[in-house]
Amino acid sequence: MSDIDPITLAVLAGRMEQIADEMDATLFRAAFNPIIAEAHDASHGLYHAINGDTLVQGKSGLPIFVGVMSFAVQAVIEKADADGDLADGDIYIFNDAHIGGTHLSDMRLVRPYFRDGILFCYLASVGHWHDVGGAVPGNYNPAATDVFQEAFVLPPVKLARAGTINQDIIDILMRNTRLPQSAMGDLNGQLGALDLGIRRMDELLDEYGADTVQNALDALGHRAETLMRSELETLPDGRWEATDYLDNDGITDTPLAIRVALEISGDQMTLDFAGSAPQCAGPVNIALPTTVAAAYVAVKHIFPTLPANAGVMRPIQVLVPEGSILSAEFPAPTGGYTETILRMIDVIFSAAAQAAPDRVVAHAYGTINALSIAGKRSNGQPWVMFSFYGGGHGGSIDGDGLNHGNAPISTATIPPMEILEAAYPVMFRQWALRPDSAGAGTHRGGFGATYEIEVLEENGAEAFLFGERGRFAPKGIAMGGDAAMNVFSYEQNGGWAHPPLASKMRGITLAQGQAVRLETPGGGGYGAADDRDPDRITRDVRRGLVSAEQADKSYGPIWREVPL
Repeated sequence: MSDIDPITLAVLAGRMEQIADEMDATLFRAAFNPIIAEAHDASHGLYHAINGDTLVQGKSGLPIFVGVMSFAVQAVIEKADADGDLADGDIYIFNDAHIGGTHLSDMRLVRPYFRDGILFCYLASVGHWHDVGGAVPGNYNPAATDVFQEAFVLPPVKLARAGTINQDIIDILMRNTRLPQSAMGDLNGQLGALDLGIRRMDELLDEYGADTVQNALDALGHRAETLMRSELETLPDGRWEATDYLDNDGITDTPLAIRVALEISGDQMTLDFAGSAPQCAGPVNIALPTTVAAAYVAVKHIFPTLPANAGVMRPIQVLVPEGSILSAEFPAPTGGYTETILRMIDVIFSAAAQAAPDRVVAHAYGTINALSIAGKRSNGQPWVMFSFYGGGHGGSIDGDGLNHGNAPISTATIPPMEILEAAYPVMFRQWALRPDSAGAGTHRGGFGATYEIEVLEENGAEAFLFGERGRFAPKGIAMGGDAAMNVFSYEQNGGWAHPPLASKMRGITLAQGQAVRLETPGGGGYGAADDRDPDRITRDVRRGLVSAEQADKSYGPIWREVPL
């Protein structure tokens, strides 16, 4: 690698980030389904031509994809090497989660970028399609015991050969979705994003030359590694452990441990997940690529100024026991990967808090609450309202946690109520902050939310929920208190009912006028509750966020000395 001056490096870093950002924006504007268009459950980036390492990722995409898309590109590199026919204009497509990470709803497109006939890098696009077959509309099947009950499985195949689209692949994809118009719109949006990325790379290399841009990419990886090592050297050496639990796997009502030992030695870190639960029957397993990517997301939260680049992970070793819930083998179901990686992040935070509590936040609400309500309209057309829902974030040394935020695995947003009501035959009876849901502390956690959704379609609907934190509350750190747990209810003729497994259920039949209700967890508290400013407690009581009874229980009577 030859030297590159700092100003040129900074300019090129910004230009390449802008390419990925533009690809993100292109898909968000073109996608048909609100999970991509509104919630931004997608990502784009540039990846190394030889090993698939993440070079640059867009800032609007999901952070979890920084790591997993590297594995997806590696899978394409292996496929291309085995076939021996990689060409300019090729586009690979697949959703196999055991190869590319996350779950089958995430459709990955990978395209090689050639310069003067030489492979320079790969561009990739990933987006959460609304429906890709399987037993349950929306694909979050809480009762799945293998991937075939979750969705259609597509290994890496060529969607395009040397610029010519293979229509047969598109025909197969469209036949395996309940919503082909939505899927086709999302696919075209991803293809458009890749086309734009190719044009922008051509413009960049025309201006600076391939050698200079390649030197910049190498330098960015090296600097990310150097920054990471420098950050680690500021922390004490030692070993710290933490354990938390998933409610169950959706099949057997048995808690599943997620355990980590975080060890720092000089400028290196080890994350050892020995002692985590074995691979389970239900869909909370995750494949090894997802585990490594989730570790990266946690590390980025602890060291937020570091760049989104594979160099960050070079000083970090991730040890995952074979046969565990964190290294599941095909065809183990992985649809609920989000719940497991959220618990991974929680335990990493709990372990890191023992070494450097000023660098971490208390647990966030810890579940995306994947809720699907689906049915047929009076004209026979199917509809599928799939979305995820927010909750409270943890308190930190800097202040109270965020109210009603999205999960810390992403920069996605919760689809607006108005969008969902306009697209589907439902009405939100309630969309509000959930009082008394935040963990107490010097800095309390953020508040969760209450959503109550009524079915308007005269044919009724069927619902399912894939959630967590119904049995184990989000934890506080540095003596902070735990938050409220997740509560799900659904309306039946005899009143409100609750799932036997607390946070997971399918096959909920809803008649017109009946509803489901989610009461999501808050975030854990940070610091001792005795040290909270009484004025802040009184303000929360005055606003109806904390009841007087809960304030007395959490903080004692001192807050009553402040006039309401």
